[in-house]
Amino acid sequence: MIEIHHLNESRSRRITWMLEELGQPYEVISYQRDAVTRLAPPELMAIHPLGKAPVLRDGGLVMIESGAIIEYLVRRYGNGRFAPVLGTPDYNRYSQFLHYAEGSAMLPLMLKLYVGRLGEAGAPLQPRISSELQNHLGYLEAELEGRDYFVGDQLSGADVQLSFVAQIAVKGAPAEAYPNLRRFVAMLEARPAYKRAILRSGA
Repeated sequence: MIEIHHLNESRSRRITWMLEELGQPYEVISYQRDAVTRLAPPELMAIHPLGKAPVLRDGGLVMIESGAIIEYLVRRYGNGRFAPVLGTPDYNRYSQFLHYAEGSAMLPLMLKLYVGRLGEAGAPLQPRISSELQNHLGYLEAELEGRDYFVGDQLSGADVQLSFVAQIAVKGAPAEAYPNLRRFVAMLEARPAYKRAILRSGA
């Protein structure tokens, strides 16, 4: 059976949700962050030397990186669902967003989190971080104009991968900001598979 090594308050919730959408049996092995450092416990390093989550174990395969895991799961268990046909324009768009989520979109969000902990020492970086956040979130907001999903007309692995970025964006923004992203998040969080994943493994 597939194992998901899951860290609380982490991006690994995307993997449990993807498995619920696929209807694929899995086991969750949960870890808790250190209350002071917010780091993963050393036990996670026994599964993968980086000690990061999510980690997927499927038979003899051990895999990290949420985008790679989603790509693998959709290819291995999707039976044509959750990804466009290879070689089509929609597939190129799918691949772009699947990698964009962690490759570019997460950087300003993580910088905001970590630089914010520096207090006044981080103040010189805040204007650039704010500018980059507005740039990326504005881009995503515009890409959802007139459409429900980032690719095609049904949920794909790229939407699952981008969900974390969208959720963090709307959580930290004024209520009137990013209406398309807010609608997207509300739609995703209303899905039965998403609710099952949260009930099973937490946020």
